Amino acid sequence: MQAQGTRDSRTGRDPKHDSGARSDRGSADRDTAVLDAYAERMAAEDAMLPTFTNPSASASAVLRTRDGVAFAGRSAVAPGSMGSLWRPLVEYRLDLRVAGSDPAAAVDGLLCRWEDQLAEAVSYDEGYGWDCAAVVTRPSRDTSGATALLRRGFTATRVLAVRPANRLGSGPPAVPGVRIREAVENDLPTLTRMRAELHAYDAQFGVVTPRADALERLTEDARAQLAADTPVPQLWVAELYGRPLGFLEVELPPRANWVGGYVNAERVGYLASLHVAEEARSSGVGSALVAHAHQLFDSEDIEAVLLHHALESPRSTPFWYAHGYRPLWTSWYRRPAVG
Repeated sequence: MQAQGTRDSRTGRDPKHDSGARSDRGSADRDTAVLDAYAERMAAEDAMLPTFTNPSASASAVLRTRDGVAFAGRSAVAPGSMGSLWRPLVEYRLDLRVAGSDPAAAVDGLLCRWEDQLAEAVSYDEGYGWDCAAVVTRPSRDTSGATALLRRGFTATRVLAVRPANRLGSGPPAVPGVRIREAVENDLPTLTRMRAELHAYDAQFGVVTPRADALERLTEDARAQLAADTPVPQLWVAELYGRPLGFLEVELPPRANWVGGYVNAERVGYLASLHVAEEARSSGVGSALVAHAHQLFDSEDIEAVLLHHALESPRSTPFWYAHGYRPLWTSWYRRPAVG
């Protein structure tokens, strides 16, 4: 005989169901308390951070400790895509939110739970190896739990840096011999060469990934940008005494809207890339390109400019921070994701 569920004779409800519902409500209440406390702490740490929301609906799993909640997910890009040039093909991501008197301990506990889940999840991606990474992206000023990440083999690798608008700033300073102009179709070979140089250089630092088809992908992308009908050109070339030795790529709304959710600003610009050929370094070409980009952004009423750079790069980090940028988000990477 099949056992019948026990019900409360007064209400007709299943006590086990009520207990589960109370447990779910309790978890939701704890999550809300942690999320609210974390959002309040981050707002005090950095006014440029956006409003934090609850990402549980899009997470593949929610992990909990007494004073922490984390949202796990998986992101993948296709081989042969432009996205595959800038990252591993598969990323397992963790969004940490911690509160309480010891947030570092909460981070440690959440990472322990994630490690158990990762080992099982990554087994489905066996064969990706170096092309599979575990990634934890955090507000740069939230340093709690950094030691726990280091002990598990994570490295602070990539930064999303921010520069607030400076509409009172002057135009680009005059640099002897330097002229900045819109890129044209005849610049395609030069642009492709310089973009390939930049890709190869950044691939040393652990996120940008070498690909056999990189040159082909970069050529196709540059050709598409040169042909694009946009109010403000996306690609610019810097000439030094008539020789094209640097380039700049910018994104304005709506093209830059994908990055807007990372900062507390309405109109956001993205400085996608900037490169100066080796023979033109220390000539002022890079600074002239940055000043030109800032003038473009200011003329379009951009409130904040964002850019990604490799934290370990001895060129990028000092260069960008000397031009008014600072870390907003830091991504900790471990490649491969497990083992």
